[in-house]
Amino acid sequence: MTIGSSMSSGYCSLDEDLEDCFFTAKTSFFRSTPSKVPAKNVTQTVEEEKPEPPTIQEIKQRIEKYNAKVTNCLLMKLNDDGTYTGFIKVHLKLRRPVTVPAGIRPQSIYDALKEVNLANMTDKRTSFYLPLDAIKQLHISSTTTVSEVIQGLLKKFMVVDNPQKFALFKEMRKDGQVLFQKLPLTECPLYLRLLAGPDTDVLSFVLKENETGEVEWDAFSIPELQNFLMILDKEEKDKIQQVQRKYEKFKQRLQQTLKEARGKPG
Repeated sequence: MTIGSSMSSGYCSLDEDLEDCFFTAKTSFFRSTPSKVPAKNVTQTVEEEKPEPPTIQEIKQRIEKYNAKVTNCLLMKLNDDGTYTGFIKVHLKLRRPVTVPAGIRPQSIYDALKEVNLANMTDKRTSFYLPLDAIKQLHISSTTTVSEVIQGLLKKFMVVDNPQKFALFKEMRKDGQVLFQKLPLTECPLYLRLLAGPDTDVLSFVLKENETGEVEWDAFSIPELQNFLMILDKEEKDKIQQVQRKYEKFKQRLQQTLKEARGKPG
């Protein structure tokens, strides 16, 4: 599996979507129950039955149909043994900081080709936020599993966190809604890409935190836990400022109304 990248220079904002956001010992970051009025874009979890494996002839026909729709050079290629290779793009939407080695130079092309693991060169660790709009392009085969995709992404970013903290989702749009489905570790993303076609508006892949309902605190490092405390402290201060600004404006309006009322005759 080879990895290419296209990442914007934007940086993750900690004060994004602070309204109705909570953090407890039993759950990770989550939001309070939304209004009963259906939103235009709703994130849901959907379950679908896995289709029957296609024959080699069906795969060949699908690849030809897929490549006919490709508008760039990212084509799929069928091998003699019936396997095939192609490209997928993965959006990284991680809300929490990741742990990386401290003081390590970025991975070079030589390191990637020689599979040099820079993370093993030091025991020092630090944490930082990946940009929410980061995208990684992966060249994989039809036998590459979700588990291997996750491990490859973490290795590319030199993330030393446990891969079990992360999960790969497929994102779909239907009837104006955004639907997410968590993929099993044994699923093959390239086959899903082949079935959906090259249009990322129909199907895209997203790497997110693995929400299991219970937080395994022992799995987090000290820098991660300290970052959580920093996030909570900042959210608390931002929330206080929001409330103060709200009531300050309300107070000014009341004072202005009283002033105008006193100035009127009678």
